[in-house]
Amino acid sequence: MSDLQIGLIALGVLLILLVLGFNWWQDRRVRRKMQSHFPTSEQDPLLGAGAAPAAGAPRREPGMGGDAPRAHPEQPVPVDAGSDADDAEEPDPACEVVIEVHFAEPARGADVLPYLQSLRHVGRKPMRVFATTDQGRHRARIHAGESYAAMSLAVLLANRSGPLTAIEWSQAWARAQDLAERFEATIEGPDQQAVLEQAARLDDTCAALDTQVGLTLLLGGAQPAAEVLNVARDTGFVADGSRLAWPSDNGVAHFTLSRADGAAFDAGMGGIERLYLLLDVPCSPADSRAFGRMVEVGRELAARLRAELVDDQGKPLADGSETVIDERLQVLFGQLEQAGLPAGSARAQRVFA
Repeated sequence: MSDLQIGLIALGVLLILLVLGFNWWQDRRVRRKMQSHFPTSEQDPLLGAGAAPAAGAPRREPGMGGDAPRAHPEQPVPVDAGSDADDAEEPDPACEVVIEVHFAEPARGADVLPYLQSLRHVGRKPMRVFATTDQGRHRARIHAGESYAAMSLAVLLANRSGPLTAIEWSQAWARAQDLAERFEATIEGPDQQAVLEQAARLDDTCAALDTQVGLTLLLGGAQPAAEVLNVARDTGFVADGSRLAWPSDNGVAHFTLSRADGAAFDAGMGGIERLYLLLDVPCSPADSRAFGRMVEVGRELAARLRAELVDDQGKPLADGSETVIDERLQVLFGQLEQAGLPAGSARAQRVFA
């Protein structure tokens, strides 16, 4: 056999080995992607639970994390190392569904932080990010100085934009999969149909309990915005984005005051002719005089601004209407409590947003 024939045979064998190796690599890659697209979990997705804790992590009893104080979505993420204790805030199974991301090797917080912005929202539903450190500590914030064994992406099931849709759920999966591919991780979570059914049930419950009561202040002519703002602040209102809020003892707004045009009170030099007072019942703390309190403040504003206070139909308030409406609101506050959505709680504010 000539040297040329031997060389050709060796080259053929080498090519065959290369093809086999490439096919094995392709098969392994496809299997991993199939696993991420079709997760399996022994946990009942309707209970809102995620995956089991990472190996070595201490067991944590379930809690009502939905009532923990919330950070504003735009609040900067802390970059220092976390404490040795677990964070109290956690996913809320009553109104959130969780996608678990398990890293093959611990991921540094400094490397993960740049990707968090893409994990804030899917469609019109906010997402919250939780994590488990490589030391088994639960975190509600990602810290640059820590390393993480797993992350939990908590997706809100419903809010005033409606229930979580199939498109929004698919977007959440895509974000989780992108994170998994970047950091060599696997993902798992509940079945899509179960998630959509749970979202629809929550949306139905919220729709039946969603109530807002409004009053209107007719100023009888344009008044300078700066003067109106000063009067409102003297009355007790505080800034709350583009509107003003009448705060409760725990900082949750009892009711709000806004311009009819929706602009901020300090926006531009134009005058204000009409103001709206709004009692957002599910988002306000339960109060036996919730509406009556707003009426009192509205009348004080009307007197100081030389305005007329009318109901949301444009009619003057009837004598005794405060008592009748407050009695009806007490029933609604009780229904919200029974539904697991206590008025003014973090959970209620989350789903009635």
